Amino acid sequence: MRDYNAISDAALLPLLKEGEVMAFNEVYARYFRLLYQYAWNILNNEEECNDAVQEIFVWLWENRSTLEVTSLKGYLMAAVKYRLARTIQTSRRRAAILAANVELPTITRIEEDFEVKELRRVITEFTETLPQRAREIFHLSRVQHLTNKEIAALMGISEKTVENQITIALKKLRSDLSRKMLSFLLL
Repeated sequence: MRDYNAISDAALLPLLKEGEVMAFNEVYARYFRLLYQYAWNILNNEEECNDAVQEIFVWLWENRSTLEVTSLKGYLMAAVKYRLARTIQTSRRRAAILAANVELPTITRIEEDFEVKELRRVITEFTETLPQRAREIFHLSRVQHLTNKEIAALMGISEKTVENQITIALKKLRSDLSRKMLSFLLL
């Protein structure tokens, strides 16, 4: 019996194309959490994230024999990205239909846009204050959605160091956001 856990993605692809269920199960085990986290960072909706990721895996299994993939991880991440784009587009259509029936006050939209821009500005300013290595780790984790293990391998440091750097950065960010948002609200 094969140890699918020890097989590389490149070696799993032909097995998947041949219809080996265990190869598919290994792909699912390797990538479900990563794809779900990626979807969650975009949608923040458990049901829609689960649906999107499950649809990708169903499609992968149904179309396994015709796959032309060089990077399994890249392919799956792109598939989730496009699936989420469809979900967001559908949600926007729904929202547009609702907005046509119930017009929200313009001032509320302006305030919301301003708050989002202000939040982005504060986060950007905060990340610029981090030391270079901490900034890189934070960017890889929160923008590129890499796992601690992937970041550690990429930067040649331990996973514990990555975890500590992210924890410290997030604590500082929360503190910074609390102070700046409080002063912003008092204006």
